[in-house]
Amino acid sequence: MVNKESGPFTKADEEAFATFATYCGLALHHAKLYDKIRRSEQKYKVALEVLSYHSTCTEMEVNEIKHSPPLPSAQSLVEFHFSPFSLDSEQKVSAAIYMFIDLFGLQRFDQDCLIRFTLTVRKNYRRVPYHNWEHGFSVANSMYAIIKSSPEVFTPSEKLALFVACLCHDLDHRGKNNQFLVKSASPLAAIYTTSTLEHHHFNQTVSILQQEGHNIFKNLTSDEYKKVLRNIKHCILATDLALFFPNQIKLRKILDEKTFDWDSNEHRLLLEAIAMTACDLCASTKPWEEQRKTVKVIFEEFYEQGDAEREQGRSPVPMMDRTKPQEQPASQVGFLTAICKPCYELLAAVIPESRPMLNGCLRNLAQWQSLVEQLKESEENQPMSVQSEEENVKELEQKTDGEK
Repeated sequence: MVNKESGPFTKADEEAFATFATYCGLALHHAKLYDKIRRSEQKYKVALEVLSYHSTCTEMEVNEIKHSPPLPSAQSLVEFHFSPFSLDSEQKVSAAIYMFIDLFGLQRFDQDCLIRFTLTVRKNYRRVPYHNWEHGFSVANSMYAIIKSSPEVFTPSEKLALFVACLCHDLDHRGKNNQFLVKSASPLAAIYTTSTLEHHHFNQTVSILQQEGHNIFKNLTSDEYKKVLRNIKHCILATDLALFFPNQIKLRKILDEKTFDWDSNEHRLLLEAIAMTACDLCASTKPWEEQRKTVKVIFEEFYEQGDAEREQGRSPVPMMDRTKPQEQPASQVGFLTAICKPCYELLAAVIPESRPMLNGCLRNLAQWQSLVEQLKESEENQPMSVQSEEENVKELEQKTDGEK
């Protein structure tokens, strides 16, 4: 290019050099790009190491669980009315491990791996009022009760997917619903266009399984592993209430036509989806005191979302407006009537042993309806301020308890 051997440079030489320069420039660009990618990968690995350290359990925690005393209430875990409030956080870990071993044994599962997995699952639940580790444990416990009460309904693979899905179904929940994430342009909503949180919960589950010493499925065959993981995804996505309504319509139609087929994969997946919803809403089936206590923390989470919406310039719906506590009883009546009751009726129709969940839901529905009626009577007698309305709800609850 510098010392042409014969004659001056021509237009053809210029065009040849321009072509060469293009490829040369691309090569240099790719070399620089590769170097940036390599450096980014190293930064990513460092960030991953830091995140892993803060999001996974320690060996000290593993040893503490291994040497913890036996659970005093292990036998009562099979009861549908079992109260998760009766166990502290450490005991819930031990109880979750106990339920897993009771259902699946340790022939194909490593105990240390199971302990690490459960502890890390607990660590990846955020400290939000309701969608926290306590809720995750409670949902898994309800699925355990269903499986134990009707051991022949689900296959071993389905049981494994259902229990693990329940334990992990709200991992890294931020205390805000899908609609809030979409309206506030959350990065999660940009990644997952449907069932935003539920897709994230599943991916968090997979991330934990990929951590060293956490893969509780490592002894399964490749086909078994894929099948269980696929089923876990189906089960976690089923906890999106937006999917409950079409699932309910499909299963109700099948039952009305008396065409439910235990050999149909589609029918079994529908049943799993309804069972997941039933367990996710299990607080509505618990004794009244526990139901009321849970509703209190649910509404605290609702109110925090309402506060965030107000800060963003949007008006929260009455149910999420902390200035309207009088809405609680009516909203519970609507929720139990429209979602919980139909769900437990469907489940009991296919799995009769689960009927205690329906009975508990109906008892709580009657309590909330009684509160609504008494609030209406009080409002007719005298107007109330926001503060007196809240106090009146508490007084009416105490009165209802006394009558009961």
